[in-house]
Amino acid sequence: MQEFFKKALLALIFLLVVDALLAVFFVYMAFPTKTLRQAHKDGSGWRYGTYSNVVIGGVPSVRLHDMSDDRLRFDFKLEDVVAYPISAGDLKLQDGKGRLIQEDWSKFHTISFVAKCSLATALSFEVSVFDEKFSKLNKFETYIPPRTYFSCNEQGMAVTLDLDRLLIPEWWYASMKEDLGRQVVKLDKVGKIMFGATAATPRDVDISIEISELTLHGRDYRYLAVLVVMILGGWVAFGVWFFRAHSRALLASVDKKMKTNLPLVAYRQLTVEPYKDKEKASVLRYIGNSYTDPKLDLDTVVQGTGATRYKINDVLKSELGMTFTGYLNKLRLTEASRMLIEKSGAAVSEIAYFVGYSSVPYFNKLFKEEFGCSPKQFRMLAAQQQHEQPADSAPSESPA
Repeated sequence: MQEFFKKALLALIFLLVVDALLAVFFVYMAFPTKTLRQAHKDGSGWRYGTYSNVVIGGVPSVRLHDMSDDRLRFDFKLEDVVAYPISAGDLKLQDGKGRLIQEDWSKFHTISFVAKCSLATALSFEVSVFDEKFSKLNKFETYIPPRTYFSCNEQGMAVTLDLDRLLIPEWWYASMKEDLGRQVVKLDKVGKIMFGATAATPRDVDISIEISELTLHGRDYRYLAVLVVMILGGWVAFGVWFFRAHSRALLASVDKKMKTNLPLVAYRQLTVEPYKDKEKASVLRYIGNSYTDPKLDLDTVVQGTGATRYKINDVLKSELGMTFTGYLNKLRLTEASRMLIEKSGAAVSEIAYFVGYSSVPYFNKLFKEEFGCSPKQFRMLAAQQQHEQPADSAPSESPA
C-alpha cells in the first residue's frame, strides 16, 4: 500500500501542476492583452502622426514631438478659422513595406492608457474601421468613425474606455446616407485610432497632450468554461483511477497478508510437529484450541498447561516472534478473515463473537490494523478476487 500511496501522491502533484499550467494558459486566452507600440525599424506597427482639418481650409495647428518611446506626444492650438477646427494625434497601422493595413480588435473589449494634458480638458477617442460597403482603402474619411470622450489633466489620468460602447457620430450617417439606427460596429478591421480636441477644448491656447501605455484588453469567458470542464474532468479521472488503483493495491495487500498468515490458518499443524519440548507443544496446542474463548488470557494458559508465564512468552517469542496478545489476535483475526470469505451469510458481529471478541468496534479496529481495511471491505475484496481468479485457483479451505 505504501507504494500505491507514493504513486498516488506523484499523480496528485502531476495533476496539480497540469491544472496550474492549464489555468495560466486559459486565463491568458480568456483575458488577452495587446500593447500598441510604435512601428519597428522595418516599418511594421503603429505609426504615430497628427491630423487636422487643414485639408478643408484650416491651418496646420498640430505638431508631433519626436518619439523615442511608445508615447504619443503632440501640441496643438485650436483657432476659429473654420467652424469646426480639428486637431488630433493619431496612430496608423502599417506593414513592413509601409502600406496601411487593418487589425482585428473583435476579441478586445476595452482600451486603457494614461492621458496627460498641460491643461485639464476633455478629449475624443476615435477608431477608424474599414467597411467593405463604404470604405476606400487608405481614405480614412470613408471609414466608420465610432468614438467616445474622456478627460485628462496635468498630473496624468489612467483611462479605460469600453470599445463596445463607442458611438458613430450623426454627421457620418448623413454623409453616407445610412440609417441612423445602425450603431453596432464590429471592430474587425481597425486601421487607425485618433486622440483629438472636442467642442469643449479651449480655443487659442497652446495645449500639450501625452498618451502612453496604450493597451487593449479582451475577455472571453468560454475559455474559463473550458478550463473548468478540463479541471473537473481531470479530477474525475483521477478519482476513478485512485478508486480502482486503491482497490487493486488493497486487494494485493490483503492477498499478501493472507498468504503470510496461511500457516496460522492451519494452526493445528503447529502442534503435531515432533517437538522435543512437550511443554512447548502443550502451550501451542492449548492456545490453538482455546483462542476463540473471549476470557482466554495468559493466566488461563498458565493454569491450563502448567507452564510458567516466562515459558509461555519464551515459546511464542522463539517459535513465532510474537507476544501472547499479538499471537492471540493473529489467530483470531486470521480465522475471522477465513470465515468472512467462506461464510458470506454470516454477519460481521457474529464472526467477531465467534473468534473471541466481545466488542465488535474493537474487532473492527484490530482487523483494519491487520489487513488495512474493514471486515466488510475485506469481504468485498475477497469476493472480487475470487471472481477474477479461475475456479481451479480459488483458495482452499483451511484444515479442520
